[in-house]
Amino acid sequence: MQAVWARYLGRSTEKLKQGIYDAVHMTGADIPSRAPRTLFSFNTRDDIRQFLTGCDADIGGTSTVHFDLDESPKHNAAIGRAATGVFHGDMRLAVKTGMEGQIKGGYAAIQSKRRPTLFGDILEEIEYHSYLALRVRVAGDPSTHNSYFVNVQTDSMVQNDLWQHRLYFKRNDNTWEDIFIPFENFVRTNYGQIAEIKSVMNRRKLRSINISLLGGHSGVSGKYELGIDSIRMVNEEDVKYPLVGAYHFTTGIILSLIYLKANQNNEKTSDQGDSNWKDLY
Repeated sequence: MQAVWARYLGRSTEKLKQGIYDAVHMTGADIPSRAPRTLFSFNTRDDIRQFLTGCDADIGGTSTVHFDLDESPKHNAAIGRAATGVFHGDMRLAVKTGMEGQIKGGYAAIQSKRRPTLFGDILEEIEYHSYLALRVRVAGDPSTHNSYFVNVQTDSMVQNDLWQHRLYFKRNDNTWEDIFIPFENFVRTNYGQIAEIKSVMNRRKLRSINISLLGGHSGVSGKYELGIDSIRMVNEEDVKYPLVGAYHFTTGIILSLIYLKANQNNEKTSDQGDSNWKDLY
């Protein structure tokens, strides 16, 4: 508990200092930086603790979920890392006895924690960057590869809104790749369905990022594994190869929203820097 309070007060102090610095130096008048910036890296145990885990087992399903630090040289040597994160488990469509007809199984997710301070939550400003960039490594049962989604939650009047995009992998050989997704290609969903009323993502206030596996949506099960090195925001000049395709997703229940709503009072530790980013191509 003391460590939690120490992080809380530390964030509050930094937010106050940054506010004073911005006011004194009038940083709002500066030209916004377009340089690539890391939102999350996954190279230490503290990095892994930035994220929550959840799956359908929380409400009566039978799937499993883990988010661990992978220190295997076999997986990490190619990108010069000592360790990376790995999101893994068993995707199962069955539910526990007595829950038949009440819930739908088949989802697992990881989500960034809140960062509360005395002056409100710390939110990220992403409006001066055009793409979300993820360095990932997909493994596990090949049938699960097409069921990963990345979800972005911004500060909104409708708290259940999520902006969603499928993760399209170009490699399926357990090697690393960079995926660049234009922010403008994300689709707004509400309670798991595509929102009927069109709106624009509030890119001034990013609250959280979630990566989910929706086996129940696509009817797939099996062992899943997704290595994750970093999540960044970049611009056109930083994109090294053709972008992922446009978003195609029919209306349906996104079960990971249940998890998102159930974990509002957690926190995460500080981000890591932007060093050691190397092109894979």
